[in-house]
Amino acid sequence: MRLVGPGGEQVGVVRVEDALRLAEEAGLDLVEVAPDAKPPVAKLMDYGKYKYEAAQKARDARRNQANTQLKEIRFRLKIDDHDFGVKKSHVERFLNQGDKVKVMIMFRGREQSRPEAGVRLLQRLADEVGDLAVVESMPRQDGRNMTMVLAPTKRKSDAISEQRKRRDAEREERRGKRNERAARDQARQAHAATEEA
Repeated sequence: MRLVGPGGEQVGVVRVEDALRLAEEAGLDLVEVAPDAKPPVAKLMDYGKYKYEAAQKARDARRNQANTQLKEIRFRLKIDDHDFGVKKSHVERFLNQGDKVKVMIMFRGREQSRPEAGVRLLQRLADEVGDLAVVESMPRQDGRNMTMVLAPTKRKSDAISEQRKRRDAEREERRGKRNERAARDQARQAHAATEEA
């Protein structure tokens, strides 16, 4: 079998017994990494550490994997400007988190005869959040509702890493302020102790 050392160096082609003896002398495990190769390739390594590092990599990959969700926001055709602003801020928050947003306008009664007003409202929203999203599916009438899907311009994994960095920076800032307060309190106590003496 072809033997690879613990640092990745090539030891050469050796017998299985010799490879096992070398592994035992080094206090490592002999792990077959390429059984189909001619000759088979084995490596001297700490198998427990190898499994642990593989599990860490898999966990990090799962953590960084982004599951984009489809969030839904519902509007009425006769929405007030303030309510529109509130709903728009929800859409922006979802887009900043890297999620797609399905915007739905619900028509009641005679409002169904004015689909162009719904298209104008959806277009207004798309224009106002244009720097965060692109229109994935244009407004279309579906019974009493009109829907449009907005897709974020940045990926979910980028949004998650940005949130993590921002959270870490805020945590570090709070820790710094806490340390400053503790130093001030200690100085105040030391000053008070010298005053009493």
